[in-house]
Amino acid sequence: MEKVIVIIPTYNERKNIEKLIPDIIELYPNINILVVDDGSPDGTGDYVKLLSQHDDRIHVLKREGKMGLGTAYAEGFKYALKKGYDLIIQMDADYSHDPKVIADFLEAIKENDLVIGSRYITGVNVINWPMRRLLLSYLANIYTSVITGMPIKDSTGGFKCFRKEVLASIDLDKIRSNGYAFQIEMNFKTFKKKFRIKEIPIIFVDRVEGTSKMSKKIVREAIFMVWKLRYRSMLGILK
Repeated sequence: MEKVIVIIPTYNERKNIEKLIPDIIELYPNINILVVDDGSPDGTGDYVKLLSQHDDRIHVLKREGKMGLGTAYAEGFKYALKKGYDLIIQMDADYSHDPKVIADFLEAIKENDLVIGSRYITGVNVINWPMRRLLLSYLANIYTSVITGMPIKDSTGGFKCFRKEVLASIDLDKIRSNGYAFQIEMNFKTFKKKFRIKEIPIIFVDRVEGTSKMSKKIVREAIFMVWKLRYRSMLGILK
């Protein structure tokens, strides 16, 4: 049986994580969970550390301060590779990603190297987003596809499953991007290395608890990231 770990980055997500971890464990008793916490003032990291002392399926990496989504995932990926996990799932803590769909990822990954949970492969499957944000996300994915040449409908989504070989092929120490840009960067590097990529449909529901981490800075970073990746690829310096 392949070893599976779910990586969840957190910053002030205690109310959500108190429900999410038991839900994942109940649905998938053989899956491990790693929370990468950026020094949450609400005690998210401390709470998960307490859980980990009583359940060896639960793990936590506590970081000093808010260091960003991209580096949080990169540290989580390196942890997973070091510990010998075969399949690495990434998801949000806020229930915008339904843990029940993990079963679909595990089925699809059998014949693929990266499985992406797509909000746009069967239309627009987003609930409770304001129209402005929905349009921004939808158009950002069209823009990304045109500039990079990736045949991916949802390059900015954060619900994914990687085979360890994909992550081992990428220089994770060079990851500096966050938010949308991080998702695009990881997808593009996977695409350029000719790994097998598949999108599966998901329904994305906006968070109920907590505050969105979206900002204008994250959007600007993504706009420029696609061009940076394209030129690095053309110059043969993409790692």
